[in-house]
Amino acid sequence: MSLLDHETSVGEAIANRTPSALRDRTSRLAQSLLARPSMGMLVILLLMVVLFSVLRPDAFLGAYNFRSIALSAAVIGVAAVGQTYVLATGGIDLSVGSVLVFGTVVSAKVMGAMGGIGAGWGAVIVGVLVCVAASAVWGLVNGLIVTCLRVPALIATLGTLGMALGAAQILSSGLDIRTVPSVMTTYIGYENFAGIPLLVLIFLLVAVVGGLVLWQTVYGVRTKAIGSNAQAALRSGVPVRRHLISVYVLSGALAGVAGAMSLAQFSTTTIGGHTSDNLTTIAGAVLGGTSLFGGVATVFGTVIGTFVPVTLQSGFTIVGIQPFWQTFAVGAVLVLAVFIDQVRRGNQNRR
Repeated sequence: MSLLDHETSVGEAIANRTPSALRDRTSRLAQSLLARPSMGMLVILLLMVVLFSVLRPDAFLGAYNFRSIALSAAVIGVAAVGQTYVLATGGIDLSVGSVLVFGTVVSAKVMGAMGGIGAGWGAVIVGVLVCVAASAVWGLVNGLIVTCLRVPALIATLGTLGMALGAAQILSSGLDIRTVPSVMTTYIGYENFAGIPLLVLIFLLVAVVGGLVLWQTVYGVRTKAIGSNAQAALRSGVPVRRHLISVYVLSGALAGVAGAMSLAQFSTTTIGGHTSDNLTTIAGAVLGGTSLFGGVATVFGTVIGTFVPVTLQSGFTIVGIQPFWQTFAVGAVLVLAVFIDQVRRGNQNRR
């Protein structure tokens, strides 16, 4: 290498280390992560794991803790897939948690009438179908209110949130029902396949199917088209009203699947355990790259985004932070998710 070339390379190295060059690199990295939010969330998730592992390696790195995180994310994640479809249309579903609870209450009562704890697989199959169907009915109610009564989705699902939870409390007298057949808990809730909990595999199956439908099918294209511009979709021949109803029914049905998974995991209805599911599913979807304003959605991102608030809650519990701060953190994560979405949309509009 000549002296001139050596001086040039040294000069370039010095220039690359100047504050302006570092700022440019940081800006390009930030823009790259905003353009691919699911990858950015994956980095954040890994950083969270490292942080909590350093703070409490004895507890956080244990197999039991990772299993608990995976199981919690599985139940929430199935409902979040349905939320992703609703958000893709430009809507929102605040009733997810209450619909889940209602489905579990109806299902537990039916299985209790068919033999309760000692019942066999017949009762379990009927109970799961009832859970999904009962939750899907609330999804149908949401869809009809939004499309036929033209009530904004925010208000419509906020109303059904209270209605579904109230109905569940009326049916159960406000008490958890513990008549879930033991075979459901033993062979679904606790069962592993190749070392992976069966509930997690169910979540992954739902996510793969949901992602393929959203990405590869006419149904998925229409879902995102409605979120981008409902009037343009209508002029293109998309049956917007019917499609929106089907999306809310899908969200309700997946909340029912999540409810059946919760019954298998806890062998009880856990009426008070899903109060923040609506925020968690929205935060998970938006953090993963689904736009809160419709038109852009990714189920793969939702899977990653769902693990963020769940891991955060688990880490807080292990570190010993009060539960009140856990609720605060979930709300903060939701605000962060919306902020990231706004920044991403702003960058896209400037192009």
